[in-house]
Amino acid sequence: MTADARRDQIAAYVAQRGEVRVDELVTAFGVSRMTIHRHVEELARQGVLRKLHGAVSAQPSGVYESLFGFRQTHATAAKQAIARAAAAELLPGQIVLLDDSTTVATLLAHVPKAAPLTVMTNSLAHAPVLAGMDEVRLIALGGEYHPTYNAFIGHLCETALAQVRVNLAICSASAIAGNAALIQDPQVTRVKQAMLAAAARKVLLVDGTKFGKVALHLLADLAQFDAIYTDGALPDDVAQRLHDAGTKLVQVSVK
Repeated sequence: MTADARRDQIAAYVAQRGEVRVDELVTAFGVSRMTIHRHVEELARQGVLRKLHGAVSAQPSGVYESLFGFRQTHATAAKQAIARAAAAELLPGQIVLLDDSTTVATLLAHVPKAAPLTVMTNSLAHAPVLAGMDEVRLIALGGEYHPTYNAFIGHLCETALAQVRVNLAICSASAIAGNAALIQDPQVTRVKQAMLAAAARKVLLVDGTKFGKVALHLLADLAQFDAIYTDGALPDDVAQRLHDAGTKLVQVSVK
């Protein structure tokens, strides 16, 4: 098991339990106390876990939402409703960029209805789904594989994106604070910014639970997006403030 994969498993283990003793992690993962401490130190540095005396706890923030396994099971009904509405953005003949988010993963079911399409993605999870679709030309963006996101990121991915121009980019964010879309990881931030820079139309999909949260890096001001799809969980005062600021907000009902 790679160090990244073990850290992801430790983060998931702690997040499910809230707080865990270090000795329990040593037993659960069958590694030395020193190895657990190294992983905990790195996860604390990333802001995923918080170190306590002889124990660790999950951070009360949106940072853990970066982990692919967690994102797959979070706000699924809202994501499905958002994806159904955002499917109207897909038009036959387009070249579309899709990020590695699980919200965008929910959109994949609607892709065949808009075919023929050319779809580019950095997601290892999206690629095999798209590869099996009729009249969908798949372009997989390379780069360094990162198990936390189950996606390719880094310099090679950014360089490839700098060489293309597309009709539409659809992405998500870790958090929304004020009028800003935020991402926790700097490498992921740069890849998504490169996607937005390559696109004539920019669309953000984000469930209402992410509003009022904080992540470290600015992805973009909300005003940079041509449309932002979210669900009815967004507080009325927040929705009104965004509308008043000129944000192109599309709220959908979750059934």
